[in-house]
Amino acid sequence: MHHNGLRTALLLGGLSASIIALGWWLGGGTGLQIAFLLALATNGFAYFFSDRIALSAMRARPVSEVEQPTLFRIVRELSTEARQPMPRLYISPTVQPNAFATGRSPRQAAVCVTYGLTQLLNERELRGVIGHELSHVYNRDILVSSVAGALATMITWISYVAVFFGGSDDDEGPGFLGALLMMLLGPVAAGMIQMAISRTREYQADESGAMLTGDPLALASALRKIEMGARRLPLPENSRLTSASHMMIANPFSGAGLGRLFSTHPPTSERVARLERMAGYRR
Repeated sequence: MHHNGLRTALLLGGLSASIIALGWWLGGGTGLQIAFLLALATNGFAYFFSDRIALSAMRARPVSEVEQPTLFRIVRELSTEARQPMPRLYISPTVQPNAFATGRSPRQAAVCVTYGLTQLLNERELRGVIGHELSHVYNRDILVSSVAGALATMITWISYVAVFFGGSDDDEGPGFLGALLMMLLGPVAAGMIQMAISRTREYQADESGAMLTGDPLALASALRKIEMGARRLPLPENSRLTSASHMMIANPFSGAGLGRLFSTHPPTSERVARLERMAGYRR
């Protein structure tokens, strides 16, 4: 948990240093002042609004207990078992089965599931997935992953700004700077997420979630179904979704294109094998 806080601080500090250095290089003293203010605004926005960015990317909305009584009951029971506050619950209209947790801490946490997940999984498997997502909250994974996703979204957004405001003198296109930013900033944002997010966090959340629910095979079964569903119904690889994809329980993309750069998920087969070993299976 301490390491996640340190990684978050290094992530924000590294980005701030880069912005300030770029401002000095481009504008000298004036550029340095502007860059300093921009770095403060970027860090504040990423820290305080990272959960809203992720939820907005999935078009998620708050869900009531009347709408999803089973989901509410599962989250309430597991939160009580862990002696932790109950997170806010959201549902995304996405038909692909998936789920993620976001927020700065257990008190500001939110858990989001897709409509497709609620239709695909039985109650036991859904409980396994919720246990996994709550474990991300309790392990303090959500702070660094949410901030990394928010910063990556803001970096890729700059490339789109360059298209509209970085035009050449003869107005025949985005110009050299715009084209260069479009090519470079996507991989930079992906590299930021890859450096900040450890693949071991998924294994840890799988193990912690299985211990919380007492049913590792339920999560193993859910992971198999989710992977098949994600392959059958991959999400479009736009900048908003790619910057949030590392928070999801399974890779939401087809495995090609820009989404591959942002992938931080270990192989599902290995995750399932570890869960089966927890349950006493031997291969």
